[in-house]
This record gives sequence, structure tokens and C-alpha cells, in this order.
Amino acid sequence: MNICALDTASLACSAALITDGKLRGERLANNGLTHSQTLMPMLEELLRSEGLRPKDIDVFAAVTGPGSFTGVRIGVCAAKGLCEGTGAKAAAVDALETLAWAVQYEGLIVPILDARRQQVYTAFFRKAGGTLERLTEDMAVPLAQALAELPAGERALFTGDGLNVHEEAIRNTLKDRALIAPSSQRVIRASAAGEIVLSRPESVVDAQELTPMYLRMSQAERERQERLKTE
Repeated sequence: MNICALDTASLACSAALITDGKLRGERLANNGLTHSQTLMPMLEELLRSEGLRPKDIDVFAAVTGPGSFTGVRIGVCAAKGLCEGTGAKAAAVDALETLAWAVQYEGLIVPILDARRQQVYTAFFRKAGGTLERLTEDMAVPLAQALAELPAGERALFTGDGLNVHEEAIRNTLKDRALIAPSSQRVIRASAAGEIVLSRPESVVDAQELTPMYLRMSQAERERQERLKTE
């Protein structure tokens, strides 16, 4: 079985191909270009290098959020379009879980994505014996609130590109309780998303069931509501 996983939920953009349970190839860009410029050429190059066409893919998986509203839509729409054009199945993968899945650490893991407006997207996970356990649901909260809700006295590994903005505040608050993932493990990787799909066959669905996951309203929706209040 061929699984092609796509991620456009945060700053980096990636595509990965997994065949019969093994990673066959992956492409990742973190160059500041928009995902609409990067994703499809990246995917085309990946498939071409492996001698495959979209119709050879059994499942197109997308990281569906939380994350950038525009970025998430790009990945989800691309995966749905590819499914509808080829007859492939789809799968949704959580962005924060994908970050936690990929880090090489056993213990408390806290992925952080910058949600702007003084908030972060985060959730708490624990990895033990190679098994990842979710401790909380995904949330969009102020960083201080997230840090206050951590298990008392326990060290935690932080990952995610939200560290680009919030690393100093995390270190200042938690001191030696804060462990920081290396930069190579701070980006969402499509290969990790594909591995999650492999571990959960029940996540494979028809393309029309693939939808973005938003934890709050977009900026455009918030601004519209503010306008309505003043009219």
C-alpha cells in the first residue's frame, strides 16, 4: 500500500511517501515561500523520483490542524482534490500529535505552535516504551496558562516552531524543568503523519470526510463579527 502524507499546517511544508510500511521518500521545505507555491511541485518531484503517479497512491493523508488557517486549507484541499481525482482514500492527522510522535524523547512532551494574539496551540503527551499517550485535548490558550497546567515539578520536552517565538518565555518560567528539542525536530514532518496513519487504519476515510480542524475563528471571521457588533 502507498500512503502519501502532506503537511502545510505551520511554517514548514513537507510531503512523504510510505510504501508497505516503510518510508520511501520525503521532501521538506522551510524557506518562507507560501505553501501554495511549494506543495504541488514538491509532491510531483517526490512521486516522479519514485516512478509513481498520483493514481498509484492508495491513501492521501493531510495534517488538518491546528495551525495556520490558510496553510491547513491548502493541505486539506490538495489531499481532497487528489483523492477525488484518483479514487484514493483520505486520512486526517493532528498537527500537535505529529510533532510529539517524531521527537526522540521518553517522558512529557509539549508541542507548541504559535497561534498569534498572545496564544499558542498546544497539547500534552507522554511517551513511554515507544508508545505515545495523549494527556490533553488540543487547545488554543495563552502560553502562561499552558505552562501553569503542566504536571507539578515534572520536566517537559518542548517542540514545534512556536519555540521560535516563545522559547525564552518557556525557559524563564520553567528554568531547568524545560527541555528544548533541537531545531531538526521542531518542524512537522509528513513522514511522521504517515506513520500515524499506518498505526491507525481506522483513520482512513472517504475524501469528503476530510476537513480542517480549527480551534478558534479565523482573523477574517473575528473581524467580521466585530463589524457586525458596531453596525
